[in-house]
Order: sequence, then C-alpha cells, then structure tokens
Amino acid sequence: MRKYLLILIIPFLASCESIILDKDLESTDAKTNFEYLWKQCNEKYSYFDVKDIDWDEIKIKYESKITDETTDVQLFDILGEMLSELKDDHTNLISNFNISRFGVQYQSQDNFDWRIVEDNYLPRNYLITGPFQHDFIENNQIGYIRFPSFTGTVDDDQLDFILNRYKNTKGLILDLRENGGGAATDIFNLLARFVEKETTLYYSRIKNGKDHDAFGKAEPAILTPHEGIRYQNKVMVLVDRSTYSAGSFTALATKAIDNMILVGDYTGGGLGMPNGGQLPNGWTYRFSITQALNLDKSPEWEKGVPADIPLQMDWDNRDTDEILERAIQEIL
Repeated sequence: MRKYLLILIIPFLASCESIILDKDLESTDAKTNFEYLWKQCNEKYSYFDVKDIDWDEIKIKYESKITDETTDVQLFDILGEMLSELKDDHTNLISNFNISRFGVQYQSQDNFDWRIVEDNYLPRNYLITGPFQHDFIENNQIGYIRFPSFTGTVDDDQLDFILNRYKNTKGLILDLRENGGGAATDIFNLLARFVEKETTLYYSRIKNGKDHDAFGKAEPAILTPHEGIRYQNKVMVLVDRSTYSAGSFTALATKAIDNMILVGDYTGGGLGMPNGGQLPNGWTYRFSITQALNLDKSPEWEKGVPADIPLQMDWDNRDTDEILERAIQEIL
C-alpha cells in the first residue's frame, strides 16, 4: 500500500469546503473574492520558487483591473488570467458558466497524430485491451503499445496478456503522447512490470506553511516488482508537452528504471498534486500543493520532464512519425 500513498493522499476537497465554508465569509464582492483567492494561492501553491513567479507583482497587476462595476463574467476572467500566470494545468477556477485553464500543451509544437501511426505502422485490426491499443510492428520484432489515458482500469489480466504477447520482441514502445493523466494507481500497476528489484522512483513533499519555501519532509515513492510476468528488454517511452500529470509522473519514474528511455519533447509537468476550496461567492478553485522531486531531490522537472532523446515531428512529412521512427531505431 505504501507505494500508492504519496500520490493519493491529496484529494480535491472543493465539495467538502463548500459545506464547511464559514457563513460569515460569504460575499459576492469582487475585491473580496480576488483577495481571498490570491491569499490562498500565496500561502499554499507549491511552485512559486521553481517557476520564479512574483506573486506580489501579479496581485498589483490584476487587482488594478477590479472596480465597483466589475461583473461576474469580468471577475471570472480576471481571476482566471491571474491563475494562468502559474502556468499549471492543475490550476483551475470553476464557476457555473466557465472553467479557467492554462493549456501547457500549447507551449510547444504538436508532436503526435494517431492517424499517422494507424495508417503507416499498425495493422488495421490492431488489438484493444482495456485502455491499451497495441500490436506488433517491424516484422514482429517490436511491440507498440499506445496508452492514451490513465483510466484507473489497468489490471493484471490486461498486462499479463500484453506482456505475454510481446515477450519475444527485441523491445517495446510505450506511447504516452497526448496522455493527459488520470488515475495515479495505473502508474505503479504498469511500471511494476519493468523492474526486477524494489526501486525508488522519485520523492514527494507537501506544502506545510505559509512561506513559499515551507515544505514537509521529502518522502520516497517506492516501486515493488510485480510477482508475475515482467519485461526486461528495452522500453522506449514516447512523450510530448501533452504528456501531463500521471503521464509526467510516469516519465519522471522512467529515469529510475534502467531499461526505459524517453523519446520526444519535454512533458507538460503536472507533478504537483492539486487541492482546492471555495471562494466566498461559491466558485471553486484548485491548484498544486505538493512537489514531486527527482532522484536528486530537485523540483525543477515540474517545468517538464526532459526526454533522454529529444526530438520533434516534421509536419512536412505526413507519412512518417519521426519520434516513433527513432524509438524503432534505438531498439533495432
């Protein structure tokens, strides 16, 4: 159980806080709601120093936009723009008419087109096993496995079937491009099939004070090998800026696993687990309150886990996936 603890202890508590919010705090006043959200972020957000964000300066910038005539729609836009300064897709403002978001994937070129993979690399009747799309490529020498989302449904039967099917290949390609994350338990269920000994994947620490650098002790996330079928040959893991949250955690974890190699662009980050609450006017919010640290105990990879082999797609050639091609080359 310990291996799941570090990434599951931070639930999104907006619904709970809506119940326990002090009635005396209820207010529709625009300045009151602005001040409340700014203060909550100032005391609890976990990546100010990593991203070199001057939150006091940002307060001045956005507070000046609020007047006594500010409408709800205008206030939402102001608060949403302020949160976007955090450059974090685990940060949202939620009202009954809109949801703010940043869009980290747009900070880099697009590096994935599933149709190119389908048309040029996979047989038309490729297999679909739970959340995985997969089949042999390169004359059955390589197993290609597309994993588009951490659905929380990855189980032993699926992984046993897939790994048994490709047990005699020279290597696997695990494609996590445009995987926006999901259930963190899938990370450990999947990666436990690629280690032969207990392995520390990364560290995690939670914000525990009002100062921007106030954190608790860094605790290790430890992976235990699966007792059944495992795969020991090379595994190329394809990532891009749309590889986020649980996808980024997986990319971070591969740095601790000898036979896994990242190919592609930086991931989108999302290594802080989000928590949230309710504004005085009833809108809810969330933002990151933890940090994931690499094996050097640095939080810098929130800006994006770097690929071991950096590469971009060439969109002048619609018949070739250069990132996939490089992964094939590395295996063969």
